[in-house]
Amino acid sequence: MSDTNTISIDNPILDVDKIRSDFPLLSKEIGGKPLIYLDNGATTHKPKQVIERVRKFDSDEYGTVRRGSYRLCEHSTQLYEEARQKVADFLGAPTRQEIVFTSGTTQSINLVAHSFGRKFVNSGDEVIISNIEHHANTVPWQVLCDEKGATLKVIPVADNGELVMEEYDKLLTNKTRIVAVNHVSNALGTINPVNEITRKAHAVGAKVLIDGAQSTPHMKVDVQGINCDFYTFSGHKMYAPSGIGGMFGKMEVMETMSPYVTGGDMIMQVTLEKTTYAKPPARFEAGTPPISQVIGLGAAIDYLNAIGMDKIFEYEKSLLDYGTRLLNDIDGLRIIGNAKEKAAILSIYLEAAHPHDIITMLDQDGIALRGGHHCAQPTMIRFGVPATARASMAFYNKFSEIDALADSLRKIIKFFS
Repeated sequence: MSDTNTISIDNPILDVDKIRSDFPLLSKEIGGKPLIYLDNGATTHKPKQVIERVRKFDSDEYGTVRRGSYRLCEHSTQLYEEARQKVADFLGAPTRQEIVFTSGTTQSINLVAHSFGRKFVNSGDEVIISNIEHHANTVPWQVLCDEKGATLKVIPVADNGELVMEEYDKLLTNKTRIVAVNHVSNALGTINPVNEITRKAHAVGAKVLIDGAQSTPHMKVDVQGINCDFYTFSGHKMYAPSGIGGMFGKMEVMETMSPYVTGGDMIMQVTLEKTTYAKPPARFEAGTPPISQVIGLGAAIDYLNAIGMDKIFEYEKSLLDYGTRLLNDIDGLRIIGNAKEKAAILSIYLEAAHPHDIITMLDQDGIALRGGHHCAQPTMIRFGVPATARASMAFYNKFSEIDALADSLRKIIKFFS
């Protein structure tokens, strides 16, 4: 890797100071200290371009979608569908009709577990997840398997945080109906080999869902290259408003699925005797959608595209490499998860202090991290820790902020020694 000072200041990979000026909240102080925000794995802040686009839509353009022929409605519908096309292009989907808007990754996974799982998973069948999933990609499959009498199988994880692919091969059988794994672990930062996982699952006739909550904000995604059947994401983790997200689903698969929520706009025809359903994506978008949030999501994608996902990944990788070297030099500190392929997440464990105490003390220095099990309790159990303090970085973070984190952690270790 190049010298970090060159990367952060002189190298034109990213103009981080200019980027930071787009994010109003990053200029705030916490307790008299400049905010150092390192909890991007939980949620990200919004640039003024997104904030202003939503404000303009709400104040000057707002109308309902797909429910009227007057101009305000038609204009809103056009903007709404343009945002769907932006998502399709961003994920590399063949058509915008294969993009379904939901409230986020959690609802998207539940949609698939309900609409696909309850139709195609039966007693004696098998579902595969991994040992490093978010609860949102664990609990829905547990519930489904309990209801159906199916078996939930788990891909084990090695000490370095990588999935044990030889064991995955052994788990796959002709009874496997769906494999659901994350692209990037929210607790460890591990980037999973989703292309290989998908190819092997398809070889036994299984469908594949990829949880993309932690990947879509940080790297270029190509769902056609992965060839997965479903790919889910959350807007609030990619600099868009909360309450919006969605999924890519292959049309030929979604057409076989029943709706998850029923009501207005997901129908073709309703009589008192029978209802016929609309084609996807409308089949899975019952009710009035979060129109403003969708417009904001489109603006966030415009913002990310203007910077460039390849540049974002390269810059964040340099932050990760720098932070890994810096923290590894601190006695009494252990990084949980050291996969060869990682996103910019550092999961920190100190023998001297509980992560909740660490987070409280870091907050006194204006540093925002998350402490806890990160909705990944099985991962914490696997690594023998109750919780970790997680520094999750974004393209608006600076090397000096990683230095400040390291300094504060040294003070905490000294305090508890």
